[in-house]
Amino acid sequence: MMNLLISLLVFALIFGGALAGMAVRPLLSEHHLQSDSKDVVKLTAGLIGTLTALVLGLLIASAKTTFDQKASQVRQLTATIILLDDLVTQYGSEATPVRKLLRQSIPPMADRIWHEQANSNGKPTRFESSVEAWTFYDELERLSPNNDMQRSLQTRAIAAFTEGAQMRLRLFTQAGSSIPTPFLIIMVFWLSAIFVSATLFVRANIVVTIALFVCALSFAGAIFLVLELDDPFTGLMGISSSTLRSALPPLNS
Repeated sequence: MMNLLISLLVFALIFGGALAGMAVRPLLSEHHLQSDSKDVVKLTAGLIGTLTALVLGLLIASAKTTFDQKASQVRQLTATIILLDDLVTQYGSEATPVRKLLRQSIPPMADRIWHEQANSNGKPTRFESSVEAWTFYDELERLSPNNDMQRSLQTRAIAAFTEGAQMRLRLFTQAGSSIPTPFLIIMVFWLSAIFVSATLFVRANIVVTIALFVCALSFAGAIFLVLELDDPFTGLMGISSSTLRSALPPLNS
């Protein structure tokens, strides 16, 4: 919802710039409307448009990278959990309680990941492992291997748990937006300036107004796409937690 509100505000500012240009035009005297003045304004708008295109492309690329990176980390974390469960399964029936603890640790972990990513406000926070995760690790360490195979499986399971914990920490440290707010503010200012210059020497009519409306809406849509990609755990394009939560089938009683 916040991303949509920001996009609507961007649309209002950009289209408001076009309306401001239309309002200022009748106030201009004849010497302001000469060809050399128009050429300077067009040159300035062209330069600003080039800068805007570069920055907008940078924002989209950065947001897409963030989205792909976090989606990949969630998939890797899910695969590590499945591998961990498979290793514990091969250990034998004596590891069944450990498998149950592994399943119990997944919902709290998913809740924390999605809560951290959705509500990060930029303030420093301290990472805390869940009680379920520590309980699972303690029980995994307490397993008493009876042969070399079980000893190897226990070692590999501990290594898989450590790898999953590192992925979890990376997700924690990458919480929040990767796009600096000044980037968005400056780009919206540039877009507004372009729209002001576009209508400064044009007589207002319904065709011009509709064209500018559609263009402003398109730019606002681009900003909305950037914000959605940069916030991959919420919104319309959010990464679902169902894959992680349903990674392991329930154990038969």
